[in-house]
Amino acid sequence: MVSHRIHRIAPDRDDTSFFSPSPAPADGLNSTSSLKLNEQNEHLISNLSSSTLSSQKPSYTPPWTEPYIIGVAGNSGSGKTSVSQKIISELNQPWTVLLSFDNFYNPLSPEQRIQAYNSEYDFDTPESLDLDLLVDCVKSLKNGNRTEVPVYSFVEHNRTSKTTTIYGANVIIIEGIYALYDKRLLDMMDATIYVDTDLDICLARRLNRDIIERKRELHGVIKQWETFVKPNMVRYVNKTMNNADLVIPRGLDNTVAINLMIKHIQNQLATKSAEHLKHLRELGKLDLDVGNSTDIKILPNTNHLRGVHSLLLCKDTPRTDFIFYFDIISNHIMETALEFLSQYDSIEVPTTGTNKFQGLRQVEEVVAVNIIRSGDCFMSSIKKSVPEIAIGKLLIQSDSNTGEPQLHTESLPPSITDPSKVVFLFDAQIISGAASIMAIQVLVDYGVKIENIVLCSYLSTEIGLRRIVHAFPGVKLVLGKLSNMDEGKSHQYNVEGFRDTDWIFSNRFIDSLYFGTD
Repeated sequence: MVSHRIHRIAPDRDDTSFFSPSPAPADGLNSTSSLKLNEQNEHLISNLSSSTLSSQKPSYTPPWTEPYIIGVAGNSGSGKTSVSQKIISELNQPWTVLLSFDNFYNPLSPEQRIQAYNSEYDFDTPESLDLDLLVDCVKSLKNGNRTEVPVYSFVEHNRTSKTTTIYGANVIIIEGIYALYDKRLLDMMDATIYVDTDLDICLARRLNRDIIERKRELHGVIKQWETFVKPNMVRYVNKTMNNADLVIPRGLDNTVAINLMIKHIQNQLATKSAEHLKHLRELGKLDLDVGNSTDIKILPNTNHLRGVHSLLLCKDTPRTDFIFYFDIISNHIMETALEFLSQYDSIEVPTTGTNKFQGLRQVEEVVAVNIIRSGDCFMSSIKKSVPEIAIGKLLIQSDSNTGEPQLHTESLPPSITDPSKVVFLFDAQIISGAASIMAIQVLVDYGVKIENIVLCSYLSTEIGLRRIVHAFPGVKLVLGKLSNMDEGKSHQYNVEGFRDTDWIFSNRFIDSLYFGTD
């Protein structure tokens, strides 16, 4: 099992352009592959294109709760793993998960392991696999849950005590000889592929794999092939070809069929991406009364803070001064965020002499989460305000082709799963709001209550704010400056009349200046 993540950094965009089309298939399709492709192609297009995306929901639906699931089956040694890796490479999607049947063999008893060492145990029958566990794992990933995938040792012929944790998947590829065997899996798949390769080639590949990679003896590999592998192929595996949307003869060598398949999958993912962006835009069209919201705090327009804003927004401010004054504004944001804490115990504190002070002790524990790299600008203030605070990080970047936000990395402290924790989420700038929405969804998936999330940002557009609030009613926000969607609109918090389209609100620059990477 491989969890494949690709780091693609791109500027924030808010468009709905599709993926760039794949190269057109080359000429020279031979008669065998042409016949099978012609037979299967119409079924592929009609079956996959007819699947509709879920209807618009009033709340946010993250991409990883609707992953695109692909099943890749074929005989042992047919090249299905290579085809799966080719799909991963060509799709170039972050959070692509490859679930291999190799990790879902049933644990063996001591007697069965002795048989396995003597090449006398049948690993190629459906009963040798824990299909129930595989189905549960796919369902869990499909629902956007953190999922534990088992790890199997072919050296020990047993499942190990280790597991691989997967959270979030845009694409799930299920690869194995019985990938198209179980109806429960078939019902969850968006595309089904069968890799059809000559049995002599399959045997040669299996010999190479088992002898070189798994350190097996030649006579044992041949014995296992003749006794178990080949008979089960004829009895079970070959029949699953009828469940395939696309049959690929000759495996990885059939570049024409693979290009056709990848192009279609790219189109389906592009449609899914466009629907996600459309949903985010619709959230921004809903009205919001910022002035009367108790969940939104904007720093007051005092002379002191206006002076700090003047230095931060001036293009001629030296970087050392920019860092100094941003730390000042982030301290104010932190202090304002702490005002959302409501649980305190009364304590009596002794002072010098005989007097005692009737004070308070904070009960709620705070966890900080930064959206890399923008949120890292708040690190100095976080550590000064709450020295022992636990800190987590999220890497969310926009796809360079579609502008869709994509979660690349999440590293959160274990304590965040405690529902009583209050989480301060930091992002120096909110432009489209998409990254913050995705970050909040991650926290919710980890069990954080929406009302216990405080999003802290220096600059925010009104469109971004609207999307966040309507996606997650009850989330708290602390902002240094807020612009407006409409031209000429002025409020107490925006006496300057900043618009969402103004350069300082529509371009990320704070983290570049703060860390000196512009």
